[in-house]
This record gives sequence, C-alpha cells and structure tokens, in this order.
Amino acid sequence: MSFHHQFVGETEGIRARGPARWRLLGGMTSVFWEASGQRGAGGYYLSDRPRIMVFFNDVSSILMSNDSGELRPGRPLERVLFVPSGLPMWTRFTADHSFSHLDIHFQQERLLKMLAPAVGRAQALDILARPLETGTEPLVETLARLVVDETCAPDRHPLRAESLVSALVTGVLELGESAGPGGAEGRLTRGQMRRLVEQFHEGGGQSLSVADMAERVGLSESWFTRLFKNTTGETPLKWQLRQRVELAQGLLASGLSVAEVSGRLGFTDQAHLTRVFRQVTGETPGAWRRARRMGVPR
Repeated sequence: MSFHHQFVGETEGIRARGPARWRLLGGMTSVFWEASGQRGAGGYYLSDRPRIMVFFNDVSSILMSNDSGELRPGRPLERVLFVPSGLPMWTRFTADHSFSHLDIHFQQERLLKMLAPAVGRAQALDILARPLETGTEPLVETLARLVVDETCAPDRHPLRAESLVSALVTGVLELGESAGPGGAEGRLTRGQMRRLVEQFHEGGGQSLSVADMAERVGLSESWFTRLFKNTTGETPLKWQLRQRVELAQGLLASGLSVAEVSGRLGFTDQAHLTRVFRQVTGETPGAWRRARRMGVPR
C-alpha cells in the first residue's frame, strides 16, 4: 500500500552524514538519518502526518519549540518525541553536535487502528492530538534500533517491520499511563516541570507571568496552562502561591520578620503576604511561627 505525506524541513548549518535510508510500509514510512549541526544551526519542521522520533544519542544541547511566536526555541530536545500532525517544530543548536535518529511518519488512520483496540477510538484520537516528549527507555531504544535494521537492510517480510513499529508505538505512547485525568489530556514532562521550578527559584520566589512560564518550556500560553493544570492539579497562579508560601516558611523559620520576608519574596506589603499565607495554610505567618516554636506539628 503506498503512502505519501507532505513534510517541510528547512535547515541551516545542519548537514547529513550520509544518505537518508527509508522504507515504505503499510500506512507509514520509516526514515533513518545521521547528521551533524554547528553551534547556532537551526531548523523548522512541519508535517501533515503524525510522527514518532527516536534519537540514539543525547540531544539536550539542541533546543526546541512548538510555539509559532517563539523566535528562539526554549527547551532541551528530548530523545523520544511524538509530534501530532500539523504541529510545527523549531530547533537551535547550542553546540556542535552529531546525532542519528529514526523518524516514522504515519497515516492517521493507521495509528488509530493500532491504538483503538486497546483504548477505544475516542481516547485514541485524544492521544494523537497531544505532543509527547520523554527520555528513552531500554525497550523503546531496542525496538527503534530493530526498526532501523529493517529500514536500512530489509531482508524479511514487511509484516515484521510493521509489527516492530506497532510495538514501538505502544512503548512510546504508554497506553493508559501517559494520559492525564480521564486519560484524555497530556501532561508536562518531568524535564519541563524541573525547568519551571528552576525558573521560579532563579527569580528568588518572585511572581512569574504565565507567558514567562510558557516561554521557559517553549509552549503557547493556552496549551501550557492546560497541560500545567493536568500535571499539578493547580493553575500556574495557585502553584506559585503555594511555592512562595513554602519559601516564606523557610525564611520565617530562619528568623526574618514578616516584613523582611514580604520584601524579599516580592509581595506588595506585609498585609499581602499575610493574606496569601492564610489562604494557603489557614493561619497567619505569626501564628505559624509561634506554633512552630512551641513544637506543634505543622
């Protein structure tokens, strides 16, 4: 069965280290690439088909973004990606780097046939609508390398390669585990949450805008807010308030006054900190510190 897709790839400073090896399968195309990029190199990629990408070496020195308003990609590239159809991708190299990776482009219906028997068509459609970025696992890398073997030197029936791809899809999308509440929404990756926590602490506990947080992980504000709520169960504002109160508790325990803590963490004034502190903990900063000094469990 033939399969054709429209893929836009525009690069600068990236060169192939050999011809791409590809294989046309039933409803999908597998492609193996080996390339090098110079520091400052970059690329733009867009496909009308969903695709899975597996990198076979560390690519964290390559930054990426899916936000059309983001001129400079903002988060490290993960080794395993699922990119829904129509989702753009920008990359930028922060250092000279050589890499190899497997791309598998799918017909949407072919992927649905793989997923629907396990989770139902409605949830399968939801899974295919959300991007995924994660580190590699031994099973996923082993399956990807077997697909590369079948792509570069095919000597068996295509059904073998298609079965390997089907297993790889299941391993990458982690059916039933990677979905958010109700199994229908995506979540931020551990790496993205780590970068948000680092950003918060780099700012000394000062309040961050949703735009700043979304930029840090290379997502649009609306998509970021949706994934953040699925991941933490809180809005970005409520999450920040809780984080700031936890910092305030540490500073209060060190002996600083409420006014000093208020100024250090960027609250408008002492009354503002007291109001937020009570909202999160149910008591005022002064009452919390007195109870702590008396040894009352918090």
